[in-house]
Amino acid sequence: MPLFLSTYVNKVDKKGRISVPAPFRATLMGQNFQGVVLFKATSHPCIEGFDFGTMEEMSSRLDHFDMFSDQQDDIATAIFAESIQCAFDAEGRINVPQALLDYAKIHDGAAFVGLGKKFQIWDAELFEARRAEARGNVIRENLTLPRLPKGDA
Repeated sequence: MPLFLSTYVNKVDKKGRISVPAPFRATLMGQNFQGVVLFKATSHPCIEGFDFGTMEEMSSRLDHFDMFSDQQDDIATAIFAESIQCAFDAEGRINVPQALLDYAKIHDGAAFVGLGKKFQIWDAELFEARRAEARGNVIRENLTLPRLPKGDA
């Protein structure tokens, strides 16, 4: 499973193409789909990004809902109906649809933010406020990672 780390800021060209950071591309080597899947975040003004395999895993998690329930339908619509597969071009760029760039208010600099098995793409300036907010929450609430159950290590 890919592991996305660190933060990289890249320019958005006039055609909406953005170079995916080389370390992100390297972690995706060997995947069936050479690219990423993007959709609008539901909790922040940014774009969520995943590898195709993680999207398949998320789809299987929907099986825990009744197929015709409102909850299953809402989650499937918010994630899968709005997902865009963005293949890498020869230079390692993706073409991000204008609707996603507008949603995240990305015009010039796009910050690729590694968050473990997912990443986000933010407007570079807006992300600085989010970074400060997250760090403040961790310190104020004394947040830590939970321990893994015995046998899962």
